[in-house]
Amino acid sequence: MSQIIAMWSGPRNLSTAMMRSFGARADCAVMDEPFFAPYLLESGKDHPGRAETLKRHETDPIKVAKFCQFPETDKPYCFQKHMPHHMLAGFPMGWAEKAKHFFLIREPERVIASYARGRSAFDLEDLGFRAQRSQFDELTKLTGHIPPVIASLDILKAPKKALYSLCGVLEIPFDDAMLQWESGGRAEDGAWAPYWYNSVRNSTTFTLPNLKPVELGLEYKQLNAACQVDFDYLSQYKLAV
Repeated sequence: MSQIIAMWSGPRNLSTAMMRSFGARADCAVMDEPFFAPYLLESGKDHPGRAETLKRHETDPIKVAKFCQFPETDKPYCFQKHMPHHMLAGFPMGWAEKAKHFFLIREPERVIASYARGRSAFDLEDLGFRAQRSQFDELTKLTGHIPPVIASLDILKAPKKALYSLCGVLEIPFDDAMLQWESGGRAEDGAWAPYWYNSVRNSTTFTLPNLKPVELGLEYKQLNAACQVDFDYLSQYKLAV
């Protein structure tokens, strides 16, 4: 049975590039936001690609949980890209008890600026910071271990060093294949990929970070401040790489 590696990330966090990185390993299968369709159906949220997502992907959270716990692969590892805000109340979490978990974080102002370019109307819940903090605490209780936290900026600054450290705390071997991948789409990409994955589809590796300061409009200032509280909480557990 495959060892599940569950990454918990908000949107616009380098999460799809991380899925490419783990997917480049010969010993690793990947799953792309398996609870997104159940989340869309139950929440009623209007997201880009909603209709395609509900048509193509399983919407029953109980069935999805079984897919996550028992992925259909014979590879040693199964990397699963999850977003905490997709885990609505009542969605099963028992599948996660034996998984290896880590959290991917990014500065709120950069997440907001990036998210706004793809979707004009959004709220605090859509950005996922509050849900990340809540999920972090829940998984700590469920597994009895504090999940590692890694910053997307640290990965972009020094990919090999950061991924080597991450693999170390996850107790899996590092693989140089994680540093490069072929461009283009993947069969495992979610139905929402055409709306969000263009830059990743054109990529072949992690790119240098954009360190230019972000200037948010006044309409996002309060949203940013609320996200910052939860970002700071998770940052205290960040891996030193």
